[in-house]
Amino acid sequence: MTLVTEVRLRRVLDSRGTPTVEAEVRTESGGFGRGAAPSGASTGEYEAIELPAEEAIAKARELAVPRLEGQVYAGDQRGVDGALRSADGTDDFSEIGANSAVAISMAAAKAAADVLGAPLYQHLGGAFRGRNFPVPLGNVVGGGEHAADATHIQEFLSAPVGAPSVADAVFANAAVHAEVRDLLEERGIAAAKGDEGAWAPSVDDAEAFEVVAEAVDAVAAEVGFEVGFGLDVAASELYDADDGVYRYGEETRSPEEQVDYVADLVEEYDLVYVEDPLEEDDFEGFADLTARVGGRSTGRAGPGGRPGRGGGTLVCGDDLFVTNTDRLERGIEAGAANSILVKPNQIGTLSEAFDAIELAVRNGYVPVVSHRSGETEDTTIAHLAVATDAPFIKTGAVGGERTAKLNELIRIEANA
Repeated sequence: MTLVTEVRLRRVLDSRGTPTVEAEVRTESGGFGRGAAPSGASTGEYEAIELPAEEAIAKARELAVPRLEGQVYAGDQRGVDGALRSADGTDDFSEIGANSAVAISMAAAKAAADVLGAPLYQHLGGAFRGRNFPVPLGNVVGGGEHAADATHIQEFLSAPVGAPSVADAVFANAAVHAEVRDLLEERGIAAAKGDEGAWAPSVDDAEAFEVVAEAVDAVAAEVGFEVGFGLDVAASELYDADDGVYRYGEETRSPEEQVDYVADLVEEYDLVYVEDPLEEDDFEGFADLTARVGGRSTGRAGPGGRPGRGGGTLVCGDDLFVTNTDRLERGIEAGAANSILVKPNQIGTLSEAFDAIELAVRNGYVPVVSHRSGETEDTTIAHLAVATDAPFIKTGAVGGERTAKLNELIRIEANA
């Protein structure tokens, strides 16, 4: 019933107006699925390779589609993803492009769910999944690679770890976003929006910390549950490998000073989450920081009784791990980080994203399913987070391609 009979590929727009790959998969029984690949601006050196959309489509049509049509079953996700790997023949999808691979992988999963008449999260996770829901992390002030002439730190995040439901958490993040706007206006600071819909004011990091801390506290008092504060430092973008320092404009910090700096920020602002605080090869620095501020367990309740803060700050590896089990195993061995960011397009298939999540959970690392800065209205990651019981999802606070995922989480929670 789920034999793949047709794979179609086309160019569509992502949220930056850049062409990306969309795939459609049909099965012999009429099942249909559509998936669209996102893209990142702040990308890790070890990520799977994204090709220009036209090239990725041409290569996938030549090499992958003949291995899929009439050859594999959409209901066999590992069979689909294995065929994509075989068609590509490289470790990093540099032949057909991770953007074509992930679009097809997601479309096949949706086609299989369509045949079953089940929600995607149930198809991916099984009948006993979908009762727990992730805490959404919302980007409210952005800079770095996501916005010019803004903060050095890439993302200042709202983290509603005390919210009793996904809907409450989603609206809390939106409220923090609005409160930040009001506080910036009070200070006479104009702000456009960055790639992910966060405010991108021309302020330094210190002022951004003041504004976001005030906004988070104000919203927490209004909604009556804990709203935490998190960061994505995107430190690889700040690191000058030639000089071995982190550059914050005219100011520089050694790797040791960077660890001290982030640890001080965690203490001063009671940060619940810090992503990529060090550059992508500094496993030792990650381990040092994790030992200082982290913890292997989280205990504070979030939506559906999910983990929140508890045992320590989440030190999350994005560029460090790039959703790659080999790099995650290295991190586990070193004690580097206690959390992994999971981006399906970073590794190329849903199967490999699942493998990274399962390896993380087995070793006490907290998975955080994530969007990219260049997004589409595709909602697969919302279902992936629910299917895998991921405690957190990072998918922005506002903006159509962001609210597509957030509204889908609200629907899943309401219908589960």
